[in-house]
Amino acid sequence: MNASMDKTDHVGADTRSPLWFTLTGEEVLERLSVDERGLTTSASEERLRRFGPNSLPAPPRRSGVIRFLLQFHNVLIYVLLGAAGMTALLSDWLDAGVIIGVVMINAAIGFVQEGKAEKAVDAIRSILTHEAIVLRDGKKTTISADKLVPGDIVFLQSGDKVPADLRLLSLRDLRVEEAALTGESIPVEKSLEQVPAEVTIGDRLNMAFSGTIVSSGLGRGVVVATGGHTELGRISALLTEVETLQTRLTRQMSEFSLWLTGAILILALGTLAFGVFVRGYSFYDMFFASVALAVAAIPEGLPAIITITLALGVQRMARRNAIIRRLPAVETLGSVNVICSDKTGTLTRNEMMVRSLVTGSRTYQISGSGYAPEGRFYHDAEEITTADDSELIEAVRAGLLCNDASLAFEDNEWKLHGDPTDGALIALALKAGQSLEACHQAWPRIDTIPFESQHKFMATLHDDPAGHRVIFLKGAPERVIAACSRQRQLGRDVPLDRSFWQQQIEQIASQGQRTLAIACLAADDKKTIDFNDVEEGLTLLGLFGLIDPPPRRGDTSGRKLPESRDSGENDNRRSCPYRTSHCLPDWVGG
Repeated sequence: MNASMDKTDHVGADTRSPLWFTLTGEEVLERLSVDERGLTTSASEERLRRFGPNSLPAPPRRSGVIRFLLQFHNVLIYVLLGAAGMTALLSDWLDAGVIIGVVMINAAIGFVQEGKAEKAVDAIRSILTHEAIVLRDGKKTTISADKLVPGDIVFLQSGDKVPADLRLLSLRDLRVEEAALTGESIPVEKSLEQVPAEVTIGDRLNMAFSGTIVSSGLGRGVVVATGGHTELGRISALLTEVETLQTRLTRQMSEFSLWLTGAILILALGTLAFGVFVRGYSFYDMFFASVALAVAAIPEGLPAIITITLALGVQRMARRNAIIRRLPAVETLGSVNVICSDKTGTLTRNEMMVRSLVTGSRTYQISGSGYAPEGRFYHDAEEITTADDSELIEAVRAGLLCNDASLAFEDNEWKLHGDPTDGALIALALKAGQSLEACHQAWPRIDTIPFESQHKFMATLHDDPAGHRVIFLKGAPERVIAACSRQRQLGRDVPLDRSFWQQQIEQIASQGQRTLAIACLAADDKKTIDFNDVEEGLTLLGLFGLIDPPPRRGDTSGRKLPESRDSGENDNRRSCPYRTSHCLPDWVGG
């Protein structure tokens, strides 16, 4: 075991050395001294002692006493405390008590508010999952996630949080939501292929990172980093190294306090000198007169007013789910004049929505917000009634049936279970008046070809209400259109007009929308479907244009869509599960 542990010295030291994503699965297993049966119990215990538990290290904490004392670390507070002392020397106990009371109230407000923020930040550490399914002694077993060690083989399934940084060894339709690390608005499709050393985290497709969430599929990977050595741990460590800077408010208050203190001292000393040397008063009388003047000139209520104002601002931010750890930080939000931000998850909602639909005879625009099934359909800027449009209903119903996601109304909002692209198609069908339960009852699914990156589509076989069978194919436009020879137009199947669909794809792409195609094929003689059944002869039903909409207050339901281009939606196409890495498919004239 000592020899094998020598091989794993680098595991706990740095996840980037070696670069696990540049190695094959076999090479990773060899370097970690583990085989397909996983670690033995004794080996895992020894590695746990060597590398420590799989948990983020606790950040350095200030004690409550230190945090309270730091509330007094302010030039103006020092002046107030000095004023209280001088007032006490004058035997003016009431004024001294008032000044001390103001200082203590100011410190208490800041102490309580920062304590609440500290507790909220501590909750972020719960991002690591609590359990993991691993191979130990050749058998699957469930263990606490903090017991994971480098070399453990972990199994992933839909809904799991990835418990540590993994190099994937096998997978099936595995997609992982990595917004916490990369900002990608939709789940990232994983693969087993090696990737170059210079790629960023978002392009390390053969890795699954701690704290991310499996949105669909199955996977198996070997742990290459745990705890503070994961990418999530590296971010946590960087946060602890951030240098504390003075905000604009604290800098201005420090400058004001210095000027005020200097002016009060000059005024008090000038008064003392004038009374003693010019007017001939006694030094004792003039000293106490100068002290009284200095105390009167100090604005005792200013620190309390500032602290209370900042605390109110922090409370308002908290009601909007923003955590402010230090009171002065809230003031900087009002001083911002430039914001540099990655768009996904910041300027967008991290959810997909169908904005346009193209059929053989019409182009539709759809209003609404996110997954809420509320919105209207427009053609040539005129609102239409979907129930009277069989062509539209056929396309949206096909998108609803060729689908593995579901929508549910929970906690006063619509929540998606599954892939965001599939969720957008369900919301579209509900907007068009279709019922999820009724459609599945009238069109029961017989068989399916799940989506995989190699073929870029999903296909399902259904019985229709008339007793016939039909195949629906949904996927990347280049793949779906290549399998079509006809298109549905005004209720009839006519020869496919490729130039027409080329123009429509270009139009959708020019608006910053992602494209998805839907097609169908009569299959009365089929009991199951395979890849050969969807290679040719299909009928194209339409194209969907999808966006990840920007956040906004209220709903756009019932409003006509603006003519201007949707901002910020023309990138991150690589992550769309039904697209290639290009803006347009290869068959579209360049």
